Amino acid sequence: MSVKDSKAELSTITYDRDKIEENVGSIYEAIVVMGKRAEQINAEIRSELHNKLDEFAVHNSTLEEVFENKEQIEISKHYEKLPKPTSIAIQEWLDEEIYYRKTEEKN
Repeated sequence: MSVKDSKAELSTITYDRDKIEENVGSIYEAIVVMGKRAEQINAEIRSELHNKLDEFAVHNSTLEEVFENKEQIEISKHYEKLPKPTSIAIQEWLDEEIYYRKTEEKN
């Protein structure tokens, strides 16, 4: 599923704690998994945004020649309207789209 196609909430809502901890049995483990996924999503979005904005970058201009590029503004506005990475990670967790595994500790 693409981040842009996510059904995640755009604003803050209250989630059912039992649904979140259902798969791992601990709310703390679930939060760690969702947090790591949110970091991955954030990195993907940031990389994609920088790549798109670099297409419009002018590298050899002087300060007087720099002007607001409408395409850059529209792209930035589009990304600002996307759900936050944390919301996307929570929705993926609730939809059971996140793969995770526990590493066993050896004493």
